[in-house]
Amino acid sequence: MPTSPEPVRPITLDEIREARARIAKTIIRTPLVRLELGPDFPDIRLKLENLQPINAYKLRGAANAVAMLSEAERQKGVWTISAGNAGQGVAYAARQARVPCTVVAIETAPTSKLDRMRALGARLVLVPYDVAWKALEERAYAGVEGTFVHPFDDHNFIAGHATMGLEIFEDAPDTAAVIAGIGGGGLVTGVGTALKALNPAIKVWGAEPETAAPTALSLAAGSAQVFKDWKPSFVDGAGGQSVFPRMWERMRPVLDGCIVVSLEQVKQAMRLMAEKARIISEGAGALPLAAALTGKAGPGPIVAIVSGGNIDLKKFAELIGH
Repeated sequence: MPTSPEPVRPITLDEIREARARIAKTIIRTPLVRLELGPDFPDIRLKLENLQPINAYKLRGAANAVAMLSEAERQKGVWTISAGNAGQGVAYAARQARVPCTVVAIETAPTSKLDRMRALGARLVLVPYDVAWKALEERAYAGVEGTFVHPFDDHNFIAGHATMGLEIFEDAPDTAAVIAGIGGGGLVTGVGTALKALNPAIKVWGAEPETAAPTALSLAAGSAQVFKDWKPSFVDGAGGQSVFPRMWERMRPVLDGCIVVSLEQVKQAMRLMAEKARIISEGAGALPLAAALTGKAGPGPIVAIVSGGNIDLKKFAELIGH
């Protein structure tokens, strides 16, 4: 049965601070490191969410969302829809809470992500991307029962992601801009909400691949749009087929713009992080660095959020080796 979402409402700083205390024993406070590129490049710092226990930021939101479920909701078990990282986050949090977990997973997700979800105890139901996207809109999938945890359109999930904004502001109060990859929009909404509350002058940018850029299209049109030329790519953790109207309502107040980059620019950013900082990033995690390197977000200081590092090593070597 489809679940009815609660009305969209702003997330408060108090809610974000409460979320930070709630998830403190589950997540780690990830480091913020300067990427040394020289005077001809923007001043870029990397927020290394690839170092979380599941190697992705989604654990923040998942841990908060699962922790806030009622006992009755937990007894039903939980399920989510994911290309990999949200599924790992919900499975990790569910395992800690001793709650059964099912993930409706995109069948083309990297093997490493599918294997990690299974290792965390999740039951997987593999479906094509468009089927998963439809299930996200309907908040239901035939044959899967339990309490649905939406991987981005969920107030508590977003409040968990927003805790990252508190860390960024505390570690780099001179930040001029922050860039986050956009898939569903939960990350940029959460981080942007926290930072705008702390310092409205900080610019919040999204980043999307040219093959899947509905947010940039929506900003140009002034309303939530479908990206009709959507194509799958190795940037599987970002770039949706559309912007959900509810997520547009959440994102629009905190988003200053969206930078679209080519797949080649993403590969170059992955290679640069590996060479300069010995960081393994998945495609979506390298999007913000690729966007920062265009210069469109200004000279900095810019925080580029490395959202995850879940990528098959063979694929990683292939992408950065060209």
